[in-house]
Parts: sequence; structure tokens; C-alpha cells
Amino acid sequence: MPFAGASDGFGDQPFPTAEQDMLKEPEKQISIGQEIAAIQAEGLSGKQLRLARRVAQKNGIDAASDLEAVRLLRRKGIDPFQRSNILQLVNPTEAKTAAGSGQVQLPQTVAPTTNLPATQAAGEAYRAAEIIRLQRDIMRRRRRNFMLLMARLAVFVALPALMVGWYFFSLATPLYATRSEFLIQQAEAQGSGLGGMFQGTQFATSQDSITVQSYLQSRDAMIRLDKELGYKAHFSQEYIDPLQRLEPGTTNEAAYKLYSRNIKIGYDPTEGIIKMEVIAADPEASQRFSEALIRYAEEQVDQLTQRLREDQMSGARDSFEDAELKMQAAQRSVLDLQEELGVIDPLTETNVVMGQVSTFESQLQQKRLQLQGLLANEQPNQARVDGVTGDIQRLENLIADLRAQLTESTMGSTSLARISGQLRVAQADLETRQVMLSQSMQQLETARIEANRQVRYLSVAVAPVAPDEPTYPRAFENTVLAFLIFGGIYLMLSMTASILREQVTS
Repeated sequence: MPFAGASDGFGDQPFPTAEQDMLKEPEKQISIGQEIAAIQAEGLSGKQLRLARRVAQKNGIDAASDLEAVRLLRRKGIDPFQRSNILQLVNPTEAKTAAGSGQVQLPQTVAPTTNLPATQAAGEAYRAAEIIRLQRDIMRRRRRNFMLLMARLAVFVALPALMVGWYFFSLATPLYATRSEFLIQQAEAQGSGLGGMFQGTQFATSQDSITVQSYLQSRDAMIRLDKELGYKAHFSQEYIDPLQRLEPGTTNEAAYKLYSRNIKIGYDPTEGIIKMEVIAADPEASQRFSEALIRYAEEQVDQLTQRLREDQMSGARDSFEDAELKMQAAQRSVLDLQEELGVIDPLTETNVVMGQVSTFESQLQQKRLQLQGLLANEQPNQARVDGVTGDIQRLENLIADLRAQLTESTMGSTSLARISGQLRVAQADLETRQVMLSQSMQQLETARIEANRQVRYLSVAVAPVAPDEPTYPRAFENTVLAFLIFGGIYLMLSMTASILREQVTS
């Protein structure tokens, strides 16, 4: 090709320049302008244009602008935005050389030269065709992404949910639930202070209710229920589906897991009511299990305060029995003294003796007066005087003997004073023992009343009644719940994968 500005050989005019050749080929220039316009319509970023410029320089292509570099690379079949082409730009030797020479690694965006045709050179039909092509490409990608999304949802969400629904609607064994409600009450008591404020309320028995709830949910209750009613054998029947059936000879731990799922017990602290739901494969069995558990709860309630009541009653009962024995011993002591001494009442005996002494003293006074009257005569009758004197002497001896009986002991008998003292001591001890027995009886009655106040009563508010139709499984609700669970898991996993992909590619 001749140089621009050289003579054509005749000496009258030079060879045409490149700009003149471009003007002579408008169809070719319009094609290049359309390509540049199409590249501009792609909305490439400045980073992408600089990368295209570097790839062009790497391949020895001299471009007037970034858009021109993209066009020329595409003409050569090179994708400037392919990852392999970008990685080829990273050359440690060249990077070091460029750093030493002060060259710029990423060239700046270069504006198109003036000899490129304007964007208006492209026709309206071409722009409309490009827009339609881009829209179709976007729709095709959206359709592909949508189909991939639907496929993933079908595999990871819809299919598992359908399997769960098929199980609940077709395979799951119908289960029957017997519901019951009961509460623990305490005897009304007259309390004072803060303790009396909660007497008779649900707060007074909340601890007992929680204890009963824990016992009914324990392995002990399950083992007892299995021994009495065959809980494991009931769920080992052949017609129960495999997911809910217990294998013959299964361990207590596996049976307890099933027991925990099928025995639902809840305590409402605001009302003090324990609500229980017993699930079984047969309605009658469900009712029997529920009644047995209520019986276990009642026995547990009775055992809660049994030791406290026994401790309260045992002390009062022992004190009463001891007082009663001592009172009986005092009674026997008084009786033995009365039998031994031959005196029923020493006071009465003393009064009798003193009465006799008083009578004989009156007679003695009369005899003394009579003797004085006889002695007052000048010549008294000696026989009469001797008779009266003898009577006086005998009366004095009799009165002395009677008085001696009161204070002195003889060879064959005990004095009334000693007898009275012994009986009086015995009777005082008897009276004391009677008072102590009365107090012990009162304490025993008080302890009995207090023990009765400590008694807890289990009252059944809702009796267990066997249902006439299956309660579980709730196929529709469980299927919807499974769908939501699988959908949530898929959403979390997809978001996690997107975040990790963005972190890796950034």
C-alpha cells in the first residue's frame, strides 16, 4: 500500500490517505460504527474496558480506544472478559519490569478518536434488532434460571414434602388421644402472715404439681405402666407402622422415647391444673393408660406429705401413750394403798374418829360435872363417886386411844396421818397424771388437725374418655409443616451458598 501523501506517478496528485479511503467506503464505516454502538449498548464498566485494552496490548493489537480494542479482539475471536485471558495478563516478570520502568499497569479509558463515526451512524432498525436480541437473551437466561430454580425446589422441597404427605396419608397408623385434667388441692387452714395468704391457692400446691408432672414423665412411671398394662407390647403389634412400632424385646430406653412422645403432660401455673394427653393405637388402651397414670399421680400425692404427717403424729401419739401409762400407774398406786391400808378415804376416816373423840369428850365433861356434883356433898356416896371416877378414867383412856389412832402407829395398824399423807401424795400424782393425759390428748388432737391440713387431694376435673375417632396423625397440617421446614432449609442453604460464591469470586 503506498504511503499517505506520496505521488501517484504522474506528479499531479498524491495517493489517497486512510481517511479518504474511509470516506470512499461508507458501508464499511457504517458497519464499524454499528459494532461500536452495539458495544456501547452493552453498558461495559470502565474496569472491563481497561481489561480489554490490556488484553489487546498483550495480543499486539493497537486500538485507538477501549471500545475499538473490544471490537478488534472480538474480530479475532478473543473474548476479552474470559477468565483465562485475564489471568494471562498476570506475568511476574513483566510486572516487575513494568514496576521498574514506571509504566502504568492499567491504562486509562481512552475516548474514541474523532475519525470514528458517531453513534447516530447506526440505523434505527439495527438498534431495535439489538434491543430485541438483548431482551430475548435476558428472557432466555431468566427462563433458564427459573427452570433451574423450579428443579431445585422440586428436588429439595416438593419431593420430600410429597414423601412426608404420602406417609401421613397412606402409611401412618391412626392414633387415639385421651385428654384429662386434674389438680392438686390442699385442706383449708387458718394461717397467718405470708403463709396464710397462699393457703388454698394454686401457689400452695405448685411444687407438688410440678413434682407429680415430673413423676408421670419419668421412666419409673413408664416401667410401672408396662408391667401393669403392657405398654411396650401394645406398641409392638404388627399393624402399627414401622416408624411408630417397637420391635419385640426392645430396651426401656427406646420405649421411653416413644413414651415421651405419646404422653404429653403440661402444668398451667396460673390455674394450677395439670393437663394430660395419652396417645395410643387403640381408644380403650388410651383410656386405660390415662386412668392408670391418674392413679399413679394420686398415690404420688399421698406419698408427698405422708412422712411429714407421720412425724407430726408420732410425737404426739408417743406423748399421749406415755401420759396414759403413767396415769394408769398412779391409779394402781392409789388403789394398792387403799387395799393395803384398808382405808378408802383417809379424810372420812379422820372425820369419823374426830367425831367419836368429840362425843366421848362431851360425855367426859358430863362425868366430870357429875363427879364435882357428888363431891360437893358433905358426905358423898363413895360408891357413886368411884363409879363416876371410873367412867371418867375410861373415857379419858378411850379418847387418848382415839387420838393415838390419828397420829401414832400401833403394832397392827398405821396411823391415819401417815395413811392420809400417802394417799394424798398418790392422789396428787394421779391428778397430775390426769392433767398431763388431758394435755397430751389435746396435743394429739392438734397434731391430727395439723396433719389433716397437710394432706393433698388429687381432684379430677376432666375424666379420661376414650375418643371415637383418630386424633393423629394430622396429615394436612403435618404435610404443610414439612413443606415449610424443607423450604426454610433450602432457603438457608441457598443463601449460604450464594454468599460463599460471592466471597470466593470477589
